[in-house]
Amino acid sequence: MTQSSYAPLIGVPACVREYDGKGFHTVGDKYVRAISLATGGLPVMLPSLGNLIDIPQAVARLDGLLVTGSPSNVHPDRYGAVATPEAEPHDLERDATTLPMIREAIRQGLPLFAICRGMQELNVAFGGTLHARVHELPQKFDHRQPRHDDPDVQYGPRHPAHLLEGGLLESLLGTREITINSLHWQAVDRLGDGLSIEARAHDDTVESIKVDGARDFALGVQWHPEYKVMENEDSVKLFQAFGEAAQARAVKRAAGSLQALSA
Repeated sequence: MTQSSYAPLIGVPACVREYDGKGFHTVGDKYVRAISLATGGLPVMLPSLGNLIDIPQAVARLDGLLVTGSPSNVHPDRYGAVATPEAEPHDLERDATTLPMIREAIRQGLPLFAICRGMQELNVAFGGTLHARVHELPQKFDHRQPRHDDPDVQYGPRHPAHLLEGGLLESLLGTREITINSLHWQAVDRLGDGLSIEARAHDDTVESIKVDGARDFALGVQWHPEYKVMENEDSVKLFQAFGEAAQARAVKRAAGSLQALSA
């Protein structure tokens, strides 16, 4: 999909990493590349500066919000659990930015697509909790990244996901079962308020959630559809649905019909 004259502006919150004793705000290439290739949108990195950002104003200037995966995990303090080494590493600056930004995005009706850690953040933002190490739970599949140097193996198909009958995912993908990759330690435990489950793995692990009653596209997936997005039909459909929602918002903005939603 190529960018149009109404190419949507899609915000991507950054991770904060330390290199050589200095802090950097970073976004993975595969996420911004997927936005460009599959939505026709313009990806814009949002620095994770917490309360230094006017979040309502930032959200009001966007046409979509993509919350990415990350090597870090949501800090257990954010969902009422005790911090332990099993839940590390953390990114407190990202938590302080993404959690209020997700809530504000839903309040303003901004299209939202949350991937892996992003889906976990979506759940926590609405009061849900997480398992820190789902692979250690009884009768659970090992959902962690395969120990292999080849990214095509790391992000390769791992297991089926069963989609809710009559749900959003089924309507987007036209099927009740897909095969997904799996590269996560944390997983949804208690579902957040106002969310519903869209897909589960064969071991009952939650693989997708949506925001009930959202004014626009608001979906989270636990897998990584951004990896080589154009080579997977299901991934293309997900990004295109998100992109179409963002583009519709961009067109309204260009026509001057969006109200000051941040008020």
